[in-house]
Amino acid sequence: MTKTLLHTSAAAVLALCAAFSAPSAHADVRVRANIGMVFDNRYHHDHYYPAPGYVAPHVPYGAVMIGAGPGRYWFHGGVWYRPYGGSYRVVLPPVGLVIPLLPPAYVTLTLGGLPYYYAGGVYYRAVPEGYAVVTPPPEAATAQVMPAPPPPAPKAEPIIYPRNGQPPEQLENDRRDCNRWATTQPNAQADVSVFNRAVEACMDGRGYTMK
Repeated sequence: MTKTLLHTSAAAVLALCAAFSAPSAHADVRVRANIGMVFDNRYHHDHYYPAPGYVAPHVPYGAVMIGAGPGRYWFHGGVWYRPYGGSYRVVLPPVGLVIPLLPPAYVTLTLGGLPYYYAGGVYYRAVPEGYAVVTPPPEAATAQVMPAPPPPAPKAEPIIYPRNGQPPEQLENDRRDCNRWATTQPNAQADVSVFNRAVEACMDGRGYTMK
């Protein structure tokens, strides 16, 4: 009788463990599915992006702030973010916003004899300050894709050391100002290495060491 009870108790414990472990595995799958990644294969762009509406706890490191006040956006890797409570929500940007540099992955198109740039559902045109978000051209469905230039060698994100003990808030403000200033330097909009060197020079002048 005692052995029977022991076997029964052991079986119950195993069943209880299985019952708790199964929902945990399914929850992990749902969480991954709810991330909302979408595959953008337009013009053979073939990249994954977070879907508009996805909420992230913070913007990726190195994101560039566009605009000011309630009209602020953050841009990183072809993805646009807006503040959403204490988090950030992925959105499609309004026409007219300007970014200093195109994202690392984009497609170059020829429409009406003019170059356009496409990434993550957004079209861009070159302007003096960088690249402006534009309305999808009527000929977008029949656009000709131009061969992409060879990608530059990947560069690790720099480590920024505040030599004068600047707080994190000042560091972010200085980096944003230096990003904006770097876009005004000759060839910075066409050559990412020039842009990066300009940012490093600006940050050095403000008391930071970048390695």
